[in-house]
Order: sequence, then structure tokens, then C-alpha cells
Amino acid sequence: MNEIQDTIRIVVVDDHLVVREGLRMMLEIAGKGFTMLGDAEDGATAVRVVEELQPDVVLMDLRMPGMDGLEAITRIRERWPHIAVVILTTYNEDDLLLRGLRAGACGYLLKDTNRETLFHAIRAAARGDMLLQPEIMARILAHTTDTPNPPLSGAEGDKEGILTERECEVLQAVARGERSKEIAARLGISIRTVSSHLTSIYTKLGVDSRVSAVTVGIERGLVSPNLDK
Repeated sequence: MNEIQDTIRIVVVDDHLVVREGLRMMLEIAGKGFTMLGDAEDGATAVRVVEELQPDVVLMDLRMPGMDGLEAITRIRERWPHIAVVILTTYNEDDLLLRGLRAGACGYLLKDTNRETLFHAIRAAARGDMLLQPEIMARILAHTTDTPNPPLSGAEGDKEGILTERECEVLQAVARGERSKEIAARLGISIRTVSSHLTSIYTKLGVDSRVSAVTVGIERGLVSPNLDK
């Protein structure tokens, strides 16, 4: 969803009942703005619950018995790309972080995060914003800088899979966390043109979200380690 409705509808996926109930209580205490539609204890159940309830945001654990969170994210994003998935996990591992973002999650939070950060992440996910905090972006960059792939951009940008110079500029701006209207203002183009560039970027990189585009872009050397550029 691109615009926040009066109430953001949420599904929580975690194999620990105490976590699911704790999040339910936290969201209820927050009052108006959040509704926990349901929960699931594993990935397979999560896919069924999401299909039935059609939430705006899914808070997804990663390591669960049976179908894990990574597989569940992949299936949810393939079938319902409009539903945002935020990873909420105990595991602070770079490999899981990258795999989760590649699967289509729009953010990655640890379970010891504070309520304000969690609520902000849920609202941002519901808006369709990218949720890569500076420390997460730094970890992605550190993980991929050692073995960079040659950039796929330049004069031959019209070829399939190769980004044009303008598309690289848009992708770099997305990596900085800029919204479409900010990118449009910076580059002197219309918001519709920004959307067109994003659609082309997604197609060429084989992704369906801003976070996935940035993650793949970093891995392919399309996003500069210096995000001020």
C-alpha cells in the first residue's frame, strides 16, 4: 500500500507464543493506528493466514520449524507483492539479512528494538518506504565491497539487464532513502518519470521492491559505498 490508512492491519509470524502475544499487547497499547489481524507459528501457516486476512504489513521471524521465514517471505511477495514484510528476528547475521532482503522484505529489525522504532518501521512499511537503517546499509556494503561485481551501466544502458546512467542516479537516491518526490526534485524530472525509472530498474534487476533493488544494486556495484554521491 502506498498511503497509510486509518488503521494498519498486521499479521505476526513467530514460533514463540510469548512473542506473538507480547506484540499483540504492544500493538493494542499503542491504541489507534494498528490492528493485529492474526498470527502464525510457522511459514506455511503464515502463507495461509496472509491469504485469508490480506494484511498491510507482516512481521516475520526467520528461523521457525517447517517452512522458515525466508521461504514464507518469498511466497508471500510472489503472490501478494502489495503486502509489506518486515523481518523481526533474534539473529543478527549478515547472511540472513541479505537473504531476507533479497527475498523481498522491506526491512530488518532485531527483537530487542524499542517500541518507537518498531512502530516507525510498521508505518514506513505500510507507506511503501524503504527501511534500511544506516547501520544495516553499512553492513550490506561491508558484506559486498570485498567482492564487487562490475557495474552494469553506461552508454549501452538500453540492453536488457543494464541500467542507464539516469537509472543508476535514481537507484543511488533510493539507497539514500529518498522518496519519489525528493528524487524528482533533485533530478529535475517528474514523479511519473521517477516511477517509470523504478519500474525499469525492478525489471532489469529482477526485483519487486526498493530494498531488493538497492541490495542487488550494491552487490552488482551499481550503488556507490559513499551514499552522499
